[in-house]
Amino acid sequence: MKVLIADKMSPRAAEILRHRGITVDERVGLDKDELADCIGDYNGLVVRSATKATPKVLERADNLKVIGRAGIGVDNIDVPAATARGIVVMNTPFGNAITTAEHAVAMMMAMVRQIPTANMSTKSGKWEKSRFMGVELASKTLGIIGCGNIGSIVADRAIGLKMKVIAHDPYLSEEHAIDLGVEKVDLDTLFGRADIITLHTPKTEQTRNIINHDTIAKMKPGVRIVNCARGGLVVEDDLRAALESGHVAGAALDVFEEEPANENPLLQFDNVVATPHLGASTTEAQENVAVQIAEQVADYLLNGAVVNALNMPAVSAEEAPRLTPYMHLAELIGSFAGQLTQSALRSVTIEYEGHAAELNTRPMTAAALCGLMSPQMDSVNMVNAPVIAHERGIDVSEVRHERPCDYQTLVRVTVTTENQTRGVAGSLFGGQPRVVDIKGVAVEAELRGHMLYITNRDRPGLIGEVGSILGNSGINIASFHLGRDNVGGDAIALIATDNGVPQNILRAVAALPNVVQAVPLEF
Repeated sequence: MKVLIADKMSPRAAEILRHRGITVDERVGLDKDELADCIGDYNGLVVRSATKATPKVLERADNLKVIGRAGIGVDNIDVPAATARGIVVMNTPFGNAITTAEHAVAMMMAMVRQIPTANMSTKSGKWEKSRFMGVELASKTLGIIGCGNIGSIVADRAIGLKMKVIAHDPYLSEEHAIDLGVEKVDLDTLFGRADIITLHTPKTEQTRNIINHDTIAKMKPGVRIVNCARGGLVVEDDLRAALESGHVAGAALDVFEEEPANENPLLQFDNVVATPHLGASTTEAQENVAVQIAEQVADYLLNGAVVNALNMPAVSAEEAPRLTPYMHLAELIGSFAGQLTQSALRSVTIEYEGHAAELNTRPMTAAALCGLMSPQMDSVNMVNAPVIAHERGIDVSEVRHERPCDYQTLVRVTVTTENQTRGVAGSLFGGQPRVVDIKGVAVEAELRGHMLYITNRDRPGLIGEVGSILGNSGINIASFHLGRDNVGGDAIALIATDNGVPQNILRAVAALPNVVQAVPLEF
């Protein structure tokens, strides 16, 4: 076996691979043509963020079996192209959590005490003691948006600083919040109470631009904002306006919408602390991810073990062809339920009937959990989804039914949150997945692309009203599926559109008489 390490990283990675009997070449700084010319010689490729595994490179990778990313993000790897070539893509989602959390705390402290500006002033020969009046963190309320692996570490450090910590996370249960020592609140409450807000959530359709003009208006005057998570969570123009008005007293930013952020207007503010995406940049973190990815790649090449794979479930080679369509169905049904979930998950039950009940259900359950949790968190895959569910205190049940089934196969995902229980079921038609039941209402539809999910009271005229709003907005309807529990009762519409539905159009649909809920979905 032969592995190419194409980016600079801890020498421990090469040491581990060689110790396991694998030949290692370290060739840092290859351009895309040089990489394409040599990649056919290797069984494994280990990278950080600089090397780009593009389709052009991968089409020359005749012997490549695995790509290992020492870190979390895989933007530099074309995962679909790798999957099409049968190449496993792995990352190390937990190797730099402590480092990133510590950086967020350091940024928060630097911001409230104006350390960067005071440092520059003092080094320039000034002694402006009265200019740099800071504030204490003790007794202040820290609002954490996203209380997963990194957010929970930030909470622990903040509690050690004697701060009051409140948190918003759809997957944070009351019990786990108590264990962490934080108060679980809804998003509007967090905006209204927090003195400092720190972001530790992935960038998804639900979290993109979560800090914007409207949400900033809900925050108390003098609030401070920290973002060491992802660029795009903050609308930077809206933050700039709030800094100029004084409504936001300061910001600490490690990530930006466009990087490098050399010409970003936010860098002109004295009360903005900025760093060049350093969240994971410590010696310990880089050593951790290098060691982890080397061990994972070696285990896969030598033993076939799969850990932290983004595009491959834990399935044997013999099972894979038969299981693949069932796993795809389970993931889509899970994703449907996950995109509708707005409060903390307490339990998930995955039921199998017909042909699905006769198969190995573990990878199907992992696929369903992956789909369920992916809308709210990154780095979830079929391998680590069950572990993450367990860590978050989500009770997962698997049920196989031997009873007669209306379909050849049926997979049902029932989610219980703090507020409600919702079930979604799907089947395979000609090997293709379709939803067939939503909350006990029969609705048959393919799940693909952009969709709009509407729940409403069954009254005349809704179809025309929704169609008019979408049509007048230039949004073409690809398909329109309806279901109801009884005449005049609860009804469901599932609409496929050629384009995504903007927020203003979504609000117009939600404001229609008899509409209870309108949610955009992506598959």
